[in-house]
Amino acid sequence: MTKILVVDDHDLVRMGIVRMLADVAGYEVVGDAKSGEEAVTKTRALKPDVILMDVKMPGMGGLEATKKLVAANPGLKVIAVTACDDDLYPPRLMQAGAVGYVTKGADFSEITNAINKVIRGDLYMSNNIAQQLALRRYSGAAHQESPFECLSQRELQTTMLIAEGQKVNEIAATFNVSPKTINSYRYRIFEKLGINSDVELTLLAVKHNFLDPDTVV
Repeated sequence: MTKILVVDDHDLVRMGIVRMLADVAGYEVVGDAKSGEEAVTKTRALKPDVILMDVKMPGMGGLEATKKLVAANPGLKVIAVTACDDDLYPPRLMQAGAVGYVTKGADFSEITNAINKVIRGDLYMSNNIAQQLALRRYSGAAHQESPFECLSQRELQTTMLIAEGQKVNEIAATFNVSPKTINSYRYRIFEKLGINSDVELTLLAVKHNFLDPDTVV
């Protein structure tokens, strides 16, 4: 029996996936969570084999949660299930320890296929994402359309939280670092992107589909 934890901050999406998975033979949905922080807590108690992880969530977010969960739980399989279908996130998620990437526009059968593959020890990525990454590899630097390509993983995570309206102290608590460290990230982000304020950062994030406009405070 494959134990699954579903993580998504949108109740309808999360509960919809839970209900569909509950009807699949060989699966047991041991719980659900609406944030990265809750996912970390529930994983300790529920010991899932697979986590279906949303990427863009308030607070810790999917990238940081994946990194923490994989580091603390050897053998845990994390599959990103997200509305983001560009080629910026998949490499970062794989670096964080995810073994699969499925877009929310995928058929439910693709989600179950991804679960079955990662349980067997394989990697899984939606076809459209795999094609984009392949094209990116062959087209080289000329394909770099997003200004966020230049950011490190931690800078990328910090950007998401700043753009969502979180304060420096809140971000520092999420990453368990000092506010001074977050201000250093913030300075480097502004310098790399050629901007001067949180407002400019948020507008740039929305413009390049890096941030869901519905999450902007």
